[in-house]
Amino acid sequence: MEQLIPYIQIIAGLILLTAGGEFIVRGAVGLALLLGVSKVIVGLTIVAAGTSAPEFVVSLNASLKGTADIAMGNVVGSNIANILLILGTVAILKPIAARRVTVVRDGGTMLLGTVLFIALCLFGVIERWAGALMLCVLAAIWYFTYQHDKNTPSHATELHKDEVDEVGAKPKGWTKPIIATAIGIVALMFGAEWLVDGGVAVARRYGVSEAVIGLTLVAFGTSLPELAASMVAAFRGHSDVALGNVFGSNLLNLLVIIGGVSLITPIPVPDQILTSDLWIMLAVTAVLLGLAYAFRKISRVTGIAFVIAYLVYVFQLVVA
Repeated sequence: MEQLIPYIQIIAGLILLTAGGEFIVRGAVGLALLLGVSKVIVGLTIVAAGTSAPEFVVSLNASLKGTADIAMGNVVGSNIANILLILGTVAILKPIAARRVTVVRDGGTMLLGTVLFIALCLFGVIERWAGALMLCVLAAIWYFTYQHDKNTPSHATELHKDEVDEVGAKPKGWTKPIIATAIGIVALMFGAEWLVDGGVAVARRYGVSEAVIGLTLVAFGTSLPELAASMVAAFRGHSDVALGNVFGSNLLNLLVIIGGVSLITPIPVPDQILTSDLWIMLAVTAVLLGLAYAFRKISRVTGIAFVIAYLVYVFQLVVA
């Protein structure tokens, strides 16, 4: 029975992270709408932050436990999974429309965040000053985007509003969103604890590096809320919302999660991630933006290719 405990922890952690991510997004969005925050700001910040909450809690928990390889692997692996697995799966269900204004502006900021993140990783450790820099850059991006949406509304503006509408309508009272937020926070805390503990135990049992566990199992687990939300949006005929979600989530994964966690404790960059996975993340980001800009959509064929590429990526990590 003792040998099964890590697997039980992993399964329970995944369930709690998925449920917690859903609760915290709905609760936080509901509270923001009740406070009168505009849908553009809510879609730009709170929805993206909510879907990245599992990654943040897991990465912080891993770093504080001295398993920073899982924290870094979680973020890099989640960004790769968001593009190849989530967008690929959604595109298979329904091709994703990609307006060029959205790709250039929101996709461009995601690419900027990716390049900045990689540049800081080349120092070998994400120090506190680097974390502060990432958070300042994100604040500047949010300010620029909000001003652009306010002064020059476009399809990208409507996409942020659609992201909010997919979460739900404005609640009638404060009780439900407060309870939902509280449940989400508690679920994320316990889910992160169990997933990290179980993942570390499995890694040590089979001689797999903690970085690989972070890039695969933990990254997949923390991306589950994003996958679920994107698939629901696709079934409702709003597959383009998935693209906006990924642009926002990937940017926050890099700048807020690693930036925020590094303010608490510096994060070393594992050699494997530094020499390989960072560049894979950059490559899939560039491929996504190139295809979306050139063809103005992510087709089913592209979706199938993305999912296959993700499976190959995970396979080579596990067997290497």
